[in-house]
Amino acid sequence: MASGGGWRGYAVCAVVVVIVLAATGVWNPFPKLWSWIDRDEPIAPGAAKWQARLGGTPRSVTIADDVVIVEYRTSIEAYGAGTGVRLWKSDADWSAVAGSGANAVVVTGRLITKGYQVLDPRTGAVRRTDSAATAVWTYTNAILDVHCGDGGCELTARDPRGGDPLWRVPSPSLGIVLDGDNPDLPGTRPLTGSQIDDQIAGPSLMPALLGLPEDRQVRIVDTAAGRLVQTVAQGTRQRVTVAGGRLLTVTGEARDGTCYYRVAATDPPATDPVWRRDLNLRTADDGAECRQDRDPVGGGDVVLGVDPVGRQVLIAAHDGRELWHGGEGERVLAVDDRYAVVREGDGRGARGRSLARGGGGWRRSIGAGTQAALTPYAAVLVEPKAGRVTAISPGSGAVLAEVKTTGKPYATGPGGLVLVSGRDLAYVPFAVDRAG
Repeated sequence: MASGGGWRGYAVCAVVVVIVLAATGVWNPFPKLWSWIDRDEPIAPGAAKWQARLGGTPRSVTIADDVVIVEYRTSIEAYGAGTGVRLWKSDADWSAVAGSGANAVVVTGRLITKGYQVLDPRTGAVRRTDSAATAVWTYTNAILDVHCGDGGCELTARDPRGGDPLWRVPSPSLGIVLDGDNPDLPGTRPLTGSQIDDQIAGPSLMPALLGLPEDRQVRIVDTAAGRLVQTVAQGTRQRVTVAGGRLLTVTGEARDGTCYYRVAATDPPATDPVWRRDLNLRTADDGAECRQDRDPVGGGDVVLGVDPVGRQVLIAAHDGRELWHGGEGERVLAVDDRYAVVREGDGRGARGRSLARGGGGWRRSIGAGTQAALTPYAAVLVEPKAGRVTAISPGSGAVLAEVKTTGKPYATGPGGLVLVSGRDLAYVPFAVDRAG
């Protein structure tokens, strides 16, 4: 009995010593111990090239050429896509990728703090620093920022890798405050699903027109010419947005207990419509108030609407052409300015459609609840009930990767797909042939 009590006494003393050492920062075994206890199984068995245990749950993941950029709440990490080796880490509250391929850069900053840094994605080295910008946007071909002072504001466009400004546009003031990267601007919003990260497509090209909102006005900037071309007032039952180099004004009219919508597209600074159409772009919830609180779904030159009898339709914003008109029960799962993924009316199959060539392309059987996203590199299908993620060439329908997984697709790049489950990240390489 005495020896047993002595053993327990030594054990208690040892635990107390460890707790004191951990509390004083001398030695703390608990994080490594918890990591060992909380270790997960592979999230993409047989398909992942590598898997990494992250330092926390990521806010976003983006692929910059051959580097995987992971954004946390207060820091950024970079991993080599080929090896999974961590390349660097930096303290920051937000990050975004600009540029593409070998010209990609990482833009980082602090919340509620002016300015940002431009980093090399492979080394984390600072390429350029700005200490006064109040907003910043990242595209594959430009970085835009806004500086405001007593004399007003100025929007500046630069090449992602630096150099002299491409253009500057003065503006009296802007209703935008830097609270992270890429503050919302009027435009199209991507169509994905709850099982796919909203930013899976990565950065896009800078649009031909930019809308800068303030109160009930939108200032329109021509990004090719680098000049302010128009300032448009937005009515209480209107939504002003930009798509395909056109200014779209969606007007709702309350009648017979419901709301009827009309879309008019203009080419700023002209005010005469290029085209008009009775079309619901789903900028408001159903109801008779006609209050529109969101931008239309689409990508680039394409917007998704609903015709007067409830069937979906895809429209070219530039000239109003009808690119696709759905049959009964058909629904668009994903769309960008090149392709659409359409669920068949009976829900048993999904079809890929080229919006440039017209007509159908590939077809694939799908399960109930399938979600999809379109990226520059792949169409991504997620079948939650089957626990399956498939990456498909959006043009040819060739399968680039197919995996049974618990992970959620977060990013795609030219060579593969990133899946995240909790604090685990896996990189799944694509098949060599990405034709189409």
